[in-house]
Parts: sequence; C-alpha cells; structure tokens
Amino acid sequence: MAKRKPKLKSSPSLSSKSNSLHAYSWGLFALGVLIYANTLFHDYTLDDAIVIYDNEFTTKGLAGIPALLKYDTFRGFFKVEGKEQLVAGGRYRPLTPVMYAAGVQFFSPKKKDSSGQVVKDKDGDTVFDPMKGRAVKFVGHLVNVLLYGLTGVVLFWLLLRLLAGPAGEWNPKGYAAMVALAATLLFVVHPLHTEVVANVKGRDELVSLLGSLTALLVSLRAFYEKKPPLRLAAAGLFFLALLSKENAITFLAVVPLSYYFFTKAKGGKLMVQCLPFLAAAALFLVIRGSVLGWSMGGELPRELMNNPFLKLAGGQYVDFTAAEKFATIFYTLGKYVQLLLFPAALSHDYYPRAVDIMSFSDWQVILSLLLYAGVGIYALYRLPKKDPVSFGILFYLATLSIASNVVFPIGTNMSERFVYMPSVGFSLVVAVLFYRLAAGKKGLAKPALTAGAVVLLLLAGRSVARNFVWKDNFTLFTTDVKTVPGSAKLQNSAGGELVTQAVKPENAARKTAMLQEAVQHLTEAIRIHPGYKNAFLLLGNAHNYLQQYELSVQYFEQALRLDSEYTEARTNLGITCREAGRYYGEQKGDVTKALEFLEKAYQMRPGEYETLRLLGVAYGISGQGAKAVEFFEKALAAEPQNADAFYNLGTAYYHQGEIEKANENFQKAKAINPNIEEERKRQQGQ
Repeated sequence: MAKRKPKLKSSPSLSSKSNSLHAYSWGLFALGVLIYANTLFHDYTLDDAIVIYDNEFTTKGLAGIPALLKYDTFRGFFKVEGKEQLVAGGRYRPLTPVMYAAGVQFFSPKKKDSSGQVVKDKDGDTVFDPMKGRAVKFVGHLVNVLLYGLTGVVLFWLLLRLLAGPAGEWNPKGYAAMVALAATLLFVVHPLHTEVVANVKGRDELVSLLGSLTALLVSLRAFYEKKPPLRLAAAGLFFLALLSKENAITFLAVVPLSYYFFTKAKGGKLMVQCLPFLAAAALFLVIRGSVLGWSMGGELPRELMNNPFLKLAGGQYVDFTAAEKFATIFYTLGKYVQLLLFPAALSHDYYPRAVDIMSFSDWQVILSLLLYAGVGIYALYRLPKKDPVSFGILFYLATLSIASNVVFPIGTNMSERFVYMPSVGFSLVVAVLFYRLAAGKKGLAKPALTAGAVVLLLLAGRSVARNFVWKDNFTLFTTDVKTVPGSAKLQNSAGGELVTQAVKPENAARKTAMLQEAVQHLTEAIRIHPGYKNAFLLLGNAHNYLQQYELSVQYFEQALRLDSEYTEARTNLGITCREAGRYYGEQKGDVTKALEFLEKAYQMRPGEYETLRLLGVAYGISGQGAKAVEFFEKALAAEPQNADAFYNLGTAYYHQGEIEKANENFQKAKAINPNIEEERKRQQGQ
C-alpha cells in the first residue's frame, strides 16, 4: 500500500499557534500608525498641487474620474494637452488620483466665487476647493498612515511565508519569525520613508508596494494551498499596483526570484506562477501605451530641471560625457546606501546641483562602484545556495533599477521616495545578517538584541522628528534648503514660498526681512542654473513687493528673454510697471518717471482700467490735458458703468475748458453714484 504524503500546513496565519502571530501583526500595524500620527493635521505639501488641489480633474471630484483614466497623470495640472511632456517621461498612474478625487468629492467644500455662487467648470461640473477643506487633508493623511501600517503587516506575513518554507509553521522564537520581525521593524521605522507617508502624493508609492507585496503573498498561497483561483486575485492586485505607479513592474523579476529562492518550483511550475503577473503587466502596458503613446521617451528636454545630465559650456547647456554621466549615477547609487545606513541629513529634493558633476577619480564614486560590484558578485555567488541575503540584494537591485537612471533617464538625479520599494530588500539583508551575528556566538544574543532595539528606537525617533518638517511647504522648503543648498530647484522653492508668505497680513512685521531672504535664495538658484526662468520670475515678484521696481522689471524681462511665451512673466511685468508708475507719481512726485513706467504698462496691458486711469492722472498733472482726456476716455471704454471713470473724464474736460462736456460727464457719474462728490472729497481729505 502506497504511503500517503504528509499534508502541508497552508500558511502561518492558519497554524495552531496564531494568537501570537496576530499580536505581532497588530503591533506592527500600530507602530506604523503611531510613528506617522503626527502628520494627520498637516497641510498639503510639494507635489500635492499636481495631483490634488491644482488638478482640474481631481478638483471635480467623482466627475473628474473619466479624465483621470484617460490622460497622463500630469495633464490635469498643466491643463493644456501636450504641456505635460515638458516633464521627462510619461506617467500613467490613475489609481491614486481616483482615490484623491473621491476624497475631494466627499470631504471638500465646494468652490465659490466672490459673490458666493458655487463655481462650475466649462463642462458644467461642480468644482471643489481642497485647499479650504480641513477634513479632506486629514483624510488624505489618514489613508496614507493606514496604508503604511498595513504594508508593515503584509511585509511581515510575506517574509514569514517565504522564510518558513513549505511547512509554513509559526514559531515566535524561530528563524523565520525572528528575521521577518526584524526586517519588518527596520522597514516600518526607517526615516527614509517619511516622504512617501507624510506627503499625500506619496500614496502612489504606498499602493504600488502594498499591491505588489500582497499579490506575491496571495500567489504563494495559491501555490502552497493549490488554489488556482487565487492566481487571478494575485494578478488583479498586481494590476492595481501598476495603476498606482509603474515601478511595480520590477516585481516581474522579484516574483520568479521569490519562487526560486524559497520554493521548489522549477521550470514549467515556476512559469505558471509568474504568468498571472506577466498577464497583468501586459494589460497595463497596452492601456498605458494607448493613453501615452508607444514612444520610449525620445530626446530629453534641454532644460536642467528635467535633465540633470546637462552642464554649461560656452554659455550653453551641453550633455555630460559618458564618463561624467555614469560617475554621477554611481555616486547617487552610493548615496542611497549611505541614507539607508545613516538617515541623518534628509531632503525631499536632490535636483541639480544637489549632486555635482562627478568623475571616476572621485573616491566616493569608486567606493560606490566597488560596493555595488561586490554585493552583486556576492548575490550571484550565493544564488545557487539560495541564500536569503542574495535574494535581498537582488530584490534591492531589481526594484531600484527603474529609478536609477541606468535603464532610462528619470529627469532628476535621485529622490528618497525612489528607495522606498528597494528598502524591503535592504531590510531583509540587515535582518538576516543581524540574526546570524546574534545566533552565531554564545552570549552575543542579548547584547545584539539590546543594540538592535536602541537602533530601532533612534530610527523611529528620527522618523517622528522628520515628520514635523512636512507640516507645510514653508517649513519643508526652508528646512531642506539648509541640508541641500546646491539644489537650484530647492533654492527656488524656498525663495518662492518666502515671497508667498511674506505678503500675508499676519507677516507684515517680517515682510521686508522675508523678502530679502527670498532674494538670497532666488539669486543662488540663478547662480546654480543661469537659465532658470521661474527663479527670474520670482525675483521680479520679490523686488516688486520690496518696491524696487527697476530691478523687478529687469528680472521679468530676463524671464521673457528666456521664454518669450512666458505668460506669468508678461502679466507680472505689466502689473509691476503699473505699480511703479503709481509709486513714482503718488509717493515720489516724479511724474516723468511715473509716465515712463505707465506707458510701458499700457503697452503690456492696453485694456486695463487702472493703468489707463493712472495715465490720465499723470498726463493731467504734467499739464498734457489732451492726453489726459484721451486716456480717461479709454478708461471709460474699459469700464463704461464706472462712476469714477465718468467723473475723471469730466474733470479732464473741465481743466481743458470744455465745461459743457465736463458737466455732461459729471451728471452721468452722479446718475450711477449720487454720492460720488462726497466720496471723492473724503478721499482727498484723507
């Protein structure tokens, strides 16, 4: 009689000793939530504008979902089709914007105009105002925190499933439980994850990793429990991960590696487990291609903020040499390892020149190259032994590859959020090595556990402290610019936010000091990136508010020289010339200079009432009565129901000796506003 094969236990969660497993799981979830609880009442920051409060589709709530599914993720922010191509690469990540749209629909107030009427867009859909909604911000942060806590639980269960082997037995003091717990704890407390969790927009990274890990866990259940329908669930989860962010596609390498290292699946059986992931990826790529097109990216923009591998030579930007490019890439790869090991000086921004132009003569580049070569060789050498350290290294390299600038350019040097997914592999490597150290020599376990606990506490504390920096853009930019002063974008962001905050009424006492600090940051941004048109625009704004109008005009004009179609610069130049004319006429008594600026404002904004009015006043004061009449008539044409416009024209006619026309216009002014003479007398008295 043939012997019956022993029945394998299905999974750790179904073992007879699952109470402690559930306790560990709830503890990890609570830890993740607790570490990021201080973000719940934070404002929007950084790229939240792109996907939430300044996105024309997301701010329509549920009505915007069809467009979110139809276009590039940045299309709703730029609001003009094709402009999203100014940012390197293409993005089809509709899942999290759909989540934001749902949050906006149910938790944001409706946007209202100055008369209190609800604003409708061109399609007749209601527009919401997430910036004024406290609830929608709270919910946005809460969802991120809960997703992060859940990711810790799923990672713990997945590592248990991988490390426990076919039996899947749960032993709280066993190798699998100890390593899985250590790796998950390190992952959950690591400060490098603060950008992903504390920034609402970071949800794309959260859902991408959570969906990928859960898909792999469900796939393993399907394999061990012989439940083929679960493979469909795994494919669905992986598809959702891809819809959140494209970097989930790196799990096409992680999944077969997982089966190779931790199961006995080979050949055809291994391929069967991978097919659902391949099918989900193929479907995603077809949809993405139909939305974004099938181009592989083409030539990168010739602009430093979207192409970090440019340098100035002879007053023009040229490409890095191949050696410079790859030396710089290896420097950033080494920087990732440094931040994983010593996450002290953190920043949300590493744009040029936060990372300088590197060469292979630099010791940091050489060290990074040797490090990656060494761990790569070790991973391949230990591959036949199915060493978990080898798996962790390969997981790290595979998931980092897509954001490394090696496979294709990503438009920036590096970012801390790019190492969120790879940090799973890093955490596993550290946990396995730590276990081997602690268990390898008698008497070392307790000191090792104590040291490990201290490190975890320090990392958790660093995460909590770092979260406070993500309170709002002002705090984030003005803090991180001290850490990464070489970034033109960060200097520009800090300067721009200082200008925005300086003109608020509550900052009146600090206005000048804040504007002067803004000028310093923006000047540094231009020193780093002489072609930075937005920095010139913001410098123009800062000097305008400082009433340094000549400088303001110079900076706006420089922005227009860089981009003759720069609408904001053209508009602000006109406003500045108008305000300069008012300033020199009313405060300095220099009518000649006032007319010089006002005529320039008129050229920029020929139909604006206030510019026309000021020109009428200035020409009247200078004794050019006919010109005064001319511009007051133009002002009246711009606002034909404005009582002041009639009265000003009447006054001009009066000084020209045309009394009949003067009285005619005075009467028309009184017909619109019977109290106009008394009001003007009060204004003159003031």
